[in-house]
Amino acid sequence: MQCSFYVKIKPSKLFLPCSSLIFGCMKSIINRKKVFIWALCLSVIGLLSFKVGDKYFEISKNLELYASVFREINTYYVDEIDAGKMNKKAIDEMLKTLDPYTNFISEAEAEDFRFQMTGQYGGVGAQIMQRDDYVMITDPYEGFAAQKADLRAGDILLEVDGKQVKGKNTSDISKLLKGQAGSEVKLLIKRGSETLTKSIIREEIKLKNVPYFGMINAETGYIKLTSFTNDAGNEVRNALVELKKQNAKNVILDVRGNPGGLLNEAVNIVNVFVPQGQLVVSTKGKISEWDKSYPTQLNSTDINIPVVVLTSRGSASASEIVSGTIQDLDRGVVIGQRTFGKGLVQSTRPLNYNTQIKITTAKYYTPSGRCIQALDYSHRNEDGSVASVPDSLKRAFKTKNGRTVYDGGGVEPDIKVDLKTLSLPVQSLVAKHIIFDYATKYKETHITLGNDAKSFKLTDADFEDFKQFASGKSYDYTTKTEQELEDFKLKAEEEKYFESIKATYETLKQQLKRDKAADIQKNKEEIVSLLEEEIVKRYFFQKGKTEASFAHDLEILEALNLFANPTKYASLLQVKK
Repeated sequence: MQCSFYVKIKPSKLFLPCSSLIFGCMKSIINRKKVFIWALCLSVIGLLSFKVGDKYFEISKNLELYASVFREINTYYVDEIDAGKMNKKAIDEMLKTLDPYTNFISEAEAEDFRFQMTGQYGGVGAQIMQRDDYVMITDPYEGFAAQKADLRAGDILLEVDGKQVKGKNTSDISKLLKGQAGSEVKLLIKRGSETLTKSIIREEIKLKNVPYFGMINAETGYIKLTSFTNDAGNEVRNALVELKKQNAKNVILDVRGNPGGLLNEAVNIVNVFVPQGQLVVSTKGKISEWDKSYPTQLNSTDINIPVVVLTSRGSASASEIVSGTIQDLDRGVVIGQRTFGKGLVQSTRPLNYNTQIKITTAKYYTPSGRCIQALDYSHRNEDGSVASVPDSLKRAFKTKNGRTVYDGGGVEPDIKVDLKTLSLPVQSLVAKHIIFDYATKYKETHITLGNDAKSFKLTDADFEDFKQFASGKSYDYTTKTEQELEDFKLKAEEEKYFESIKATYETLKQQLKRDKAADIQKNKEEIVSLLEEEIVKRYFFQKGKTEASFAHDLEILEALNLFANPTKYASLLQVKK
């Protein structure tokens, strides 16, 4: 999802002589099957609405050339062409020369785009994933149709409305599950050894921007913000009000992995923590009349409560407006990893035949004046790649209190926390769905989990049961040492030395032979934390998984340590002497 806002642009009344192109099209029409191409030609001619003059000559020339090429291919190419498909490909390839955020939205893609902007769609309300030849339910949304019909994580879809879905991908299944609210969809599912039929009435699904908020401890509130669709600001505001009722003295705003959304909602979220009339973001583009400043419009909820914003490499666009503005105003401390670096704003323009185009029309700037865009799409390398802004070209800016911040590469956190990476054995257990499958098995044998997701702990007996469960599963991984040994072997063979060291190689290989059970034991702490989150999710859904993660979430633990040291918190927001 990209940070977007909408502007109304009056179309120019522009003209260009086009009679020769019209007659050229007429002469090339062989039969009535070419009507579509006629329409395409006329559509392109319609685009030639530019004032006569040198400024528009290149544009009009190339549009006429494109129509001519299209017409000739359709008329004389040996096989029939799919005109719509070919034109879509041409448009997409043209837009690829700009940036990843300027996109043509076909009529068929309009519903997905609406969901990106609103978080709303008609369907059953569940996440799915590919699993071999089938698609599996991974996470029914609490309170929506799928959960009400007792669809569970681990259920495999066999049929949708009587049609077998073996071989279908997640995109195919998603389209089948979506539909008009109030309509019925019938599913045949496999759950363990059982085959079950489910009749589900689709609902209007509106995913919350704040899927979870709650108290981590007696004084610290936590707000998880996953998107910036309509009403995100009110959701954050309401969450803070409720947390303060629960005696929250500090608050964590988590935008990790949040890809962004509506620009105005980023302004509304900052407004929760800063006074009315404060500049949050400004936009500047080619058309100066569209340049705009976005100050806060409402009274704040709390301008004094200590705030920590959690960021990650996946925090982009509107997430960076929020974290960058909080940082620029010295209103809170940013903890985590450097953000993605998307400082571009898109506007959506309607086109013919229920299509749209989303165009990058401006760059945005935080209150200090910096733009955090990391890649310069206007200057590509010879191979078409785009380079990051080098450190030597990054410019320094000052926060409200005089701290130095930089443009050109995302929001740099005030406290960096290294990204936690899983060990190779654990990566393999996750990739092969062994942790997921054990959680499914656990749910089958444990009817309840108690009333509190935070307090659930996997017992030693449960962990031994998991080791036994995993021992019969197929999963593999290659350690760096093993890979380097194989690289050494290949180099030795290339240089004709291998036969003389073969015995040594075989000895080393045997010594490195992995003991999977030992590797699981060695990585017990890491595996247990993942198991606890996945198991809790089976009973308390995403809210439970979030709460189960608090005890071992490195960024949250860093935030709690900071709140426990008010002097350090205050010093981070001041210029170091």
